[in-house]
Amino acid sequence: MPSAVGVLFAARAVRGFGDGFALIILPAYLSAIGFGAAEIGIVATSALLGSALTTLAVGFLAPRLDMRSLMLLGAILMAATGLFLPGFEHFVFIAVVAFIGTMNPSAGDIGMLVPLEHAMLARAVADAARTRTFARYSLIGALASAVGALAAATPDLLVSAGMTRIGAFRAMFYLYAACGLASAALYRRLPHAQGDAARSAALGPSRGVVYKLAALFSLDAFAGGFAVQALVALWLFVRFDLSIATASVFFFWATLLGAFSLPVAAWLANRIGLVNTMVFTHIPSSICLILAAFSSDLVLVLALLLMRAALSQMDVPTRTSYVMAVVTPPERAAAASVTAVPRTLASSVSPAVAGVLMSTPFTGLPLVVCGCLKIVYDLALLLMFRKVRPPEER
Repeated sequence: MPSAVGVLFAARAVRGFGDGFALIILPAYLSAIGFGAAEIGIVATSALLGSALTTLAVGFLAPRLDMRSLMLLGAILMAATGLFLPGFEHFVFIAVVAFIGTMNPSAGDIGMLVPLEHAMLARAVADAARTRTFARYSLIGALASAVGALAAATPDLLVSAGMTRIGAFRAMFYLYAACGLASAALYRRLPHAQGDAARSAALGPSRGVVYKLAALFSLDAFAGGFAVQALVALWLFVRFDLSIATASVFFFWATLLGAFSLPVAAWLANRIGLVNTMVFTHIPSSICLILAAFSSDLVLVLALLLMRAALSQMDVPTRTSYVMAVVTPPERAAAASVTAVPRTLASSVSPAVAGVLMSTPFTGLPLVVCGCLKIVYDLALLLMFRKVRPPEER
């Protein structure tokens, strides 16, 4: 199925570009129409919570339905999100659209399309190429997100050309909708792929491992929710009065560093193992985040956040590859969903709390909480799974 792999890579690039500018534009737009940090945190929570529910549904529907049709549905929902979100300024309506839609306030790849793409990629390649394939998939998405982050400076250009600031933000949401339509056009080129419902309807022999991983990943995601990229952007706006143009350039380089770390993660995993790669790259990134929270020097803060960006994403392809490796092939779609949904549910709680914490005199408190909890997760993962090896490491 090599052609399917290429299509999935292209679709990931389109979605990554849209998410890259959306997570910067969203808090800036909400601030422009009068929302405070606590309200923006609640909108982020609503978006993550809705994403969790749709991801859970998709994970268990995938064995019974055509995965290609489900991907098309997700792409259409992405287009609808971009069209409807800028049509409202009332807090309740925006929270509802965020809940139903696909807009991602975090830097990670989440949503109903993720378990579908992961399952289809895993069935298309051999075990020996799996981590490398997921690293390329993540690299393409990260590079596209970096370009999207750079595109987040477009509203400033539109304003200088005579458009209102609110109108410029709305134009970016319509561009997000166009990314959804482009994704749908790509998904239409995929072959139909329907699982064996009798064998794949639920988790089987791998249930215990998957539930343990889901619990640990939930802790990681709960921690990450305190520093989703949209809230980090908001923190830089509030703490240092950073302009949206400067923020877009910073997040471009941060995403680019994260992108180029992904092939390094695959190389490192071949030498020290998937779990060790996840843990020993994650802990230093968390330390950088904690140090950034206490610094009052913008240059030092940006440097620490860039160091964090260069390390924090190295667990993405390794984590995905590990989950796909330690379950049986019929369980992959359900395993991807069961490990992804608790992550999203857990991360949906913390942004609202982070928004409140950011309103305190120590605006960097959410970053400290994030870093400390992530270190706890890393140590627990190492302790519990250092002896559970994927096939290529045995």
